[in-house]
Amino acid sequence: MVLWLLGFRMRRNAFSVYILNLAGADFLFLCYPFIHSLALVFNFDFVVRVISRFVVPVTVFAYISGLSLLSTNSTERCLSVLWPIWYRCRRPRHMSAIMCALLWALSLLLSILEGNYCDYLIRNVHHVWCLVWDFITAAWLILLFVLLSGSSLALMTRLLCGSNRVPLTRLYATIVLTGLVFLLCGLPFGIHWFLLIWFQKYSDAFVPRFLAAVLLSCVNSCANPIIYFFVGSFRQRWWKRRHTLRLVLQRALQDTPEVDKPGESLPGGNLAMSGNLVS
Repeated sequence: MVLWLLGFRMRRNAFSVYILNLAGADFLFLCYPFIHSLALVFNFDFVVRVISRFVVPVTVFAYISGLSLLSTNSTERCLSVLWPIWYRCRRPRHMSAIMCALLWALSLLLSILEGNYCDYLIRNVHHVWCLVWDFITAAWLILLFVLLSGSSLALMTRLLCGSNRVPLTRLYATIVLTGLVFLLCGLPFGIHWFLLIWFQKYSDAFVPRFLAAVLLSCVNSCANPIIYFFVGSFRQRWWKRRHTLRLVLQRALQDTPEVDKPGESLPGGNLAMSGNLVS
């Protein structure tokens, strides 16, 4: 539903482009494990063998893509808050679309090279290029974790502390909540993935925890639409007005402070989100 609304039913801005691509990464992450689980439940051995060759590479690709998109979105929003004039004047018009394309391509490249030189199922850790790409992938993920954590902390500090606090908008709440949920539920997957890589002799001890990390990552991917719904419908009187899912999602990406009248928000024309100024 988020993919349909953002892709075809709403006018996109600088930050909704990231949300659209993040929804695609979440959907991709959930799709293949779901199919694989169904094959296991119904004992389709042939399907399991075929799918197993694709499940892990696609899952890793979706995980890296999702983290890249989320970190870039949070970092860009942090820059727009800390240096608003510089950001509005120097930011390229189609930067969001370009960054998303580059991040998808980089994530796909890392996933292909990891699978080619290391093999996801039977890792050739003695191959020199396998160790090189393991190090590069680990360094990229660590950089993304640092960017996501630092930008989220800086954004929350600017919103809650200091004399020059920035007015809280629904878009700020959406970005901060998705970042926090990923750090709580999505981070264990990356950690356990590399623990399984570097400590293969102890893999039997890590596998149960890794399966729990996969479950937490699925929770993270499913939680994002719930966050959009919660933020978009917060403080709205559902029993007095009819709210469509499109309007709720539009409110979740609203980048303008709401009026102080109880139970009311900005007029519909302002829901187009001020991010259009930089889209």
